[in-house]
Amino acid sequence: MSRPVVLGIVGDSAAGKTTLTRGIAQILGEDEVTTICTDDYHRYDRKQRKEMGISALHPDCNYIDIIQQHLGLLRTGQPILKPIYNHTSGEFDAPEYIEPKRFVIVEGLLGYSTRACRDAYDVKVYLAPPEDLRANWKIKRDTRKRGYTPEEVIDQIKAREHDSEAFIRPQRQWADVVVSFYPPADEKSENELLLNVRLVMRPTIPHPDFTHLLGDNKSGSLSDAVRLGLDRDMGKPVDVLEIDGHATEQPVQELERTLCSEIPYLGKFCSIEGNTDIGKVVGTTGETLQSYPLALTQLLITFHMLKAANIYQ
Repeated sequence: MSRPVVLGIVGDSAAGKTTLTRGIAQILGEDEVTTICTDDYHRYDRKQRKEMGISALHPDCNYIDIIQQHLGLLRTGQPILKPIYNHTSGEFDAPEYIEPKRFVIVEGLLGYSTRACRDAYDVKVYLAPPEDLRANWKIKRDTRKRGYTPEEVIDQIKAREHDSEAFIRPQRQWADVVVSFYPPADEKSENELLLNVRLVMRPTIPHPDFTHLLGDNKSGSLSDAVRLGLDRDMGKPVDVLEIDGHATEQPVQELERTLCSEIPYLGKFCSIEGNTDIGKVVGTTGETLQSYPLALTQLLITFHMLKAANIYQ
């Protein structure tokens, strides 16, 4: 392609956008990926927002028009001068000169809020973890990295709920893939890394065909931990792939082979070729776990990026 492939990752605060963005960038190679965050385009700093009584989730609190302009420039391979919002100080740092590389990943709160923004992406992903899990992630992140107390974070979540419902969650309808990590219902362990994933695949882009793996299995299960089925999301029919945190290597590799059979170039990123970095997640106490649900999520999104770039060999 003569222009970059642009991936959008949208979701509420602490939904896991940055974690997923970094993982995909590591797979593709840092020298091949430009990442930007649309949350840098806030119109007001933290002190001003507090004085005005407006949240960072509200479109009026963000320069949506400049986001649109910059997405259009990046899509055509042109550089931008991107603002930088400092989440630690709550103020703005000096802007940064950004040149798009082969792949551009754009993550943030309001990336699909207008038609002009949505038209800039080749692939659109929305992160939708359960609200209690997202709240837990936000409390841990904001207390450890942004200097808040747990009480302050909880109060912020409550104060932002109206804007989350009005402006963030409706963007789910525009996603090609909706990703929901969630804890197992019967999981007794306190291991925060052992999460299942539910991947909603809309027919807005052509997804890989996994149905041949099921054979005559009418239940739609590749194993007890990997399931494929039909459902409706926001009233529209979708395919749904679910992978449990305790999934074993064999069914996961079957899914990988399906992805790689269509795009052999993807094979070098897969665990079947010995890639031990994919799907790695680090807990709050420093422990590392190989998460097959995360690995397959990363691979599915990378699959679509490579397909958009016409990289098949």
